[in-house]
Amino acid sequence: MSTELYQSAMEVAVYQLHNFSISFFSSLLGGDVVSVKLDNSASGASVVAIDNKIEQAMDLVKNHLMYAVREEVEILKEQIKELVEKNSQLERENSLLKTLASPEQLEKFQSRLPAEVLPAEELTGGAAAPAQHTGGSAV
Repeated sequence: MSTELYQSAMEVAVYQLHNFSISFFSSLLGGDVVSVKLDNSASGASVVAIDNKIEQAMDLVKNHLMYAVREEVEILKEQIKELVEKNSQLERENSLLKTLASPEQLEKFQSRLPAEVLPAEELTGGAAAPAQHTGGSAV
């Protein structure tokens, strides 16, 4: 590839950026490398060709980013679902253990907990109710 074929440094830069973007993102997406030639027939046509190449590179970047974001959103949704299920399971387990424990066992357990771990209602004598999470998805 000879850079003498191009009329300006801008064309060379756009060509190099385009080739890098196409090959880089094509390799990430597993596709074939698309080759686009610069049109050097006239300066007006050359500017249009450069604009087209920039637009193609930007579209490729946008498509890749959208794909990556969608993939990340799906992963996060799955993690949220798993955490909600685990939280629900632990709340049921905690409730069961509280019902099975004797009042003496509960008092002994609560006396071992530091003050910041105890719910607000136990510290204030029931004046403030702790916030409850309903388990809905924020996504």
